[in-house]
Amino acid sequence: MENPLSKLVPQFFGEYPKSFIKLFNCITIPPEMTPDSVKAELWKAYQFASISHEGQKRRSGEPYFIHCVHVAETLARWKMDLTTIMGGLLHDTVEDTDVSIEDLKIKFGDDLADLVDGVTKISGLELSSRREKQAENFMKMLLSVAKDLRVIIIKFADRLHNMETIQHMTKMKQRRIAVETRDVFVPLAHRLGMAQVKSQLEDLVLKTLHPGPFKEIESNLKATKKQREKFIHQMIKPINDELQSREISSNIYGRAKSHSSIFGKMVKREKLFEEIYDIYAIRIIVDSVEACYVSLGILHDAYTPIHDRFKDFIATPKSNGYQSLHTTVMDPAGQMVEIQIRTKEMDETAEIGIAAHWIYKEGGKKSKDLDSNVKWLRELLEMLQDEKSDSAEFMHLLKIDLFKNEIFVYTPKGDLVQLPSNATPVDFAYEVHTEVGFHCIGAKINHQVAPLNTKLKNGDVIEVITSKNQTPSYGWQKFAVTSKARNSISKYLRKTRMEESIKLGQEILVKTLRRLKRLKDQDEIKDSYESFGFKTTEELLSALGGGHITVREIFQKLHPQDELDISDEEKDDSNRFLNFARSKTEGIVLDGISDIMVNFGKCCNPIPGDKMVGFITRGRGITVHRSDCKSLPLLSHESDRLLPVEWNVKRKDLFNVRLKVVGEDKKGVLKDLSEAISKMNINITSVETKVYDNMAETYFVISINNNRQLDRLFKKLTAFHHVDYVERTT
Repeated sequence: MENPLSKLVPQFFGEYPKSFIKLFNCITIPPEMTPDSVKAELWKAYQFASISHEGQKRRSGEPYFIHCVHVAETLARWKMDLTTIMGGLLHDTVEDTDVSIEDLKIKFGDDLADLVDGVTKISGLELSSRREKQAENFMKMLLSVAKDLRVIIIKFADRLHNMETIQHMTKMKQRRIAVETRDVFVPLAHRLGMAQVKSQLEDLVLKTLHPGPFKEIESNLKATKKQREKFIHQMIKPINDELQSREISSNIYGRAKSHSSIFGKMVKREKLFEEIYDIYAIRIIVDSVEACYVSLGILHDAYTPIHDRFKDFIATPKSNGYQSLHTTVMDPAGQMVEIQIRTKEMDETAEIGIAAHWIYKEGGKKSKDLDSNVKWLRELLEMLQDEKSDSAEFMHLLKIDLFKNEIFVYTPKGDLVQLPSNATPVDFAYEVHTEVGFHCIGAKINHQVAPLNTKLKNGDVIEVITSKNQTPSYGWQKFAVTSKARNSISKYLRKTRMEESIKLGQEILVKTLRRLKRLKDQDEIKDSYESFGFKTTEELLSALGGGHITVREIFQKLHPQDELDISDEEKDDSNRFLNFARSKTEGIVLDGISDIMVNFGKCCNPIPGDKMVGFITRGRGITVHRSDCKSLPLLSHESDRLLPVEWNVKRKDLFNVRLKVVGEDKKGVLKDLSEAISKMNINITSVETKVYDNMAETYFVISINNNRQLDRLFKKLTAFHHVDYVERTT
């Protein structure tokens, strides 16, 4: 007959719940305690939390206490001390039940009660987008951590399980929690050296925010698992054999990189999963530092190392305590493989970061270098204790220390926007909204007008100035850094370039057919796009406009038997041009040549002093561009059509240049600019001014002799305090 007391007092009758036994088996018994004493202490916390949460359910419908057990199990797997594990069991008792901090102090002591109090404060935070509010919340969180770093470790275990079961939340709440995890807990885990936690959280965030790509990567990893394992086994075998022959104990294994890491590579490189080769890494775990370097030598003997991808983090550890040797080698098939070599202790620190410092050592001593590994946090906390410190200053320091590769800027309303380092107002504008990015003409940074290529700094307040007439330019691609901005700009420019090419192609087609007296063949040519490998008529016209194909080449394929009516004069002009081009090895002199067709590129308007290059346009002579013209890369695949050119002009010859002057809108600005230009004896052909808020854009078309005169004018105009920048435009 079953004893009813066995479940009530299992410490005497031995019938503990299965979940408790599983948790207990995960615990590392500290040297100063016996297994029975650990079990008794753990059961006290388990039973107290179970009774406190009795009747509570999670969104999934399962008992709430299961979540507490999962958190405690995670802490036990991280080999945390018994007090922290018990804190994991009790972490929600104060927040979600009638239990008070005083109750916990009486029952379990001050140490555990303080841990639960710290976690409760963090759990109660609502991370707002408002600057002051968010700063206050970060301050509260880190002040809780100040007393005991184990607070944040419990919170990481809590957040992990919440993210693992997030599918039971509403979509809106899922997104909010995932974004908060991505923006706060992932970088904090990275800064604390908790690589395993960071990787797990990143994957769970990806699964929540981008479920489609996550499932695709998951499926591809499963499909390639056997092939991957075979490859890793072949790579490992010669190294393992050599280490065994030298009697070096080792554990060598390979693993696929995290889903988020693979997704990041796919996005950054703009490639499919099949095109990403470095999706796995090999790790060599040995007993000593000496064995790490011996293993490195063996590895480099067996495979060809890539020297610029070797890093020694053992000799120079990272600020979060991370130590390892990193190297990349080429396998026999020419594929790059990343390999990490470290000791067991280094591996524990690499995976669970500061949590590794609570692992019990011989004699029951804990790691002494904990403070040195979180020095950055200690310095922040010292600043918090200063009565003069304010939230804005704290937020600034926090962002610099915590998010080293990222910056945080603000909208005028105080909303926080996260951007990568070196981001500009263009990146900010696109991050706010794509349409804002498309039409931005300038920005105010901390209430001061600034150019669009200004690099933003942490804490800047950005106000974007827009205009309906503004559109992205090729210049933006030079300084835009976010993928959203760059992709949007490239997409717009491709579309614009296509439209311009189609328009030009139509014009070329009609003019050529009219000259050849074959205008009736226009429809036939437009319908023949498939014969030339194009999908649409528009693609054919675009190729015509871009010079990739000519009307004559189309005729030769469609009607090879027809002889086109080309006048002798046209043939002679063409022959004279080609003969002249071949004979001039030192470059074409533009002045005085009447028997070739010379056009100046409207895209760049070259002037004397500019370095130039000529491009032979079939049937239309030569077009001269500046050598740094943005149109030339489109033509670089036809380098045989590029010719060197040089100037041969008279001193009195004038050339038109269009200038764009951007600055603060003040009374008399146009008068100052016009007088400065006139005093240099430069004629102004036309002038146009546009004003947006407090910002003025003035366009001058001026007649000048050469680029030296233009440089002097630039210095003159930029000397005005109300002028932000001057640029040559088309």
